[in-house]
Amino acid sequence: MPEFDYDLIVIGAGSGGVRAARLTAQLGKRVAVIEADKPGGTCVLRGCVPKKLMVNAADIPHEVAMAQGYGWDLKPGALNWDQLREDIQAETLRLSEIYKTNLQKAGAELIMGHGSLVDAHTVAVGDRTLTSQYILIATGSATREDLGFPGSEYAVTSDDMFTLPQIPKRALVLGAGFIALEFASVLNGFGCEVTVAVRRDEIFNTSFDLETRQTLRRAMEDRGVKFLLRAEIEKLQKTAAGLQASLTNAEDMTVDMVLAGFGRDPNTKGLNLDAVGVHTGQAGEIVVDPHSQTSVPHIYAIGDVTNRMNLTPVAIREGVAFVETVFKNRPTAFDYNDVPVAVYSLPNMAAVGLSEDWARQENHAVTIFKSSFKPMKTGFAGLGERTFIKLVVDAESDRVLGAHMVGPDAGEMIQLLGIAVKAGLTKAQFDATCALHPTAAEEWVTL
Repeated sequence: MPEFDYDLIVIGAGSGGVRAARLTAQLGKRVAVIEADKPGGTCVLRGCVPKKLMVNAADIPHEVAMAQGYGWDLKPGALNWDQLREDIQAETLRLSEIYKTNLQKAGAELIMGHGSLVDAHTVAVGDRTLTSQYILIATGSATREDLGFPGSEYAVTSDDMFTLPQIPKRALVLGAGFIALEFASVLNGFGCEVTVAVRRDEIFNTSFDLETRQTLRRAMEDRGVKFLLRAEIEKLQKTAAGLQASLTNAEDMTVDMVLAGFGRDPNTKGLNLDAVGVHTGQAGEIVVDPHSQTSVPHIYAIGDVTNRMNLTPVAIREGVAFVETVFKNRPTAFDYNDVPVAVYSLPNMAAVGLSEDWARQENHAVTIFKSSFKPMKTGFAGLGERTFIKLVVDAESDRVLGAHMVGPDAGEMIQLLGIAVKAGLTKAQFDATCALHPTAAEEWVTL
């Protein structure tokens, strides 16, 4: 066997790549991680972490209103966006340093620069050429470069949201997925007048339960967000009054900011995939088998760059499966069924398992259990916001196929319900579980 510089080179120091690198290095292998930006990846630097901090901040006016309902003499203050922006950036840098330290503690070498493939065992970075027995591509995703409409250069992307010089007074959000709705909630909470343009008949796609999607849209409307359904951007023009947006099925509107919340694309730019023979798909994603191996032996890929299930915990599990497969000789494929997901909109939406529509499409005879109620906490304060929960149950086996929720702490509850759904528990077992009173969570076992 030829001698290589490393046993593993990882291109990309996001959550998935770092986990794979650390586990491999802890086995005594020689590992290098190449990163063009800072360790941490999308989630830490410009995704989940800073976005949820912004969501937490945006919910403060709602918390103040609730406090007033409980007798506290509080008045809403003004948001110091400059301070919040700096504090969030400081937190992402702190977490990035932890990623860097953990790599070093595990014995992996961090190399700063842009890595590109030379052949199945060679990576170029700067003026260096490094060889490795295995190469793992974990470069994640990037904001879309071609937004597909005239004047798109005036729009901002999700990356820009964390460094805005100021919060706009009027904003148009394009899209109806995680990024669009979470930032729509943030802007609304910060006092901005927000309109969301949705090109389909409803927010999100059919991977989420229709009734749950409808419930979230209405709840966001109650908080002041305006939705334009079946409306798509045609062009954007800069005028003296602001940005003029022309939309299908809607009147032209003038705003201070337009956010293109369409999502992100696999980040393969500059990797030199074609020259090496690594196959990509229609969306530009790296095509892999169930064990994350590409079309080129010894080159693997995990995370958002493969466009399988673009969630940070999934990328981490794919990284673990890669190490089990390649370095422990225990072929392991991650199971993408029953992965809990949460949308950190205001209010939250979360789900695990099958939606009602998907269950029926898979030929399940289903029984639906659902409830809409005012939680004690908000109800007592006089706030009209309701919580919605729904269980999709297989009528023959009584197995709980899916759980769906809109309301406070939806993500926290779905994480725990994910255990039950993944384990294949039945509705009878839910019913046999004693309720914990008084909680909103008890509604799941009293349906």
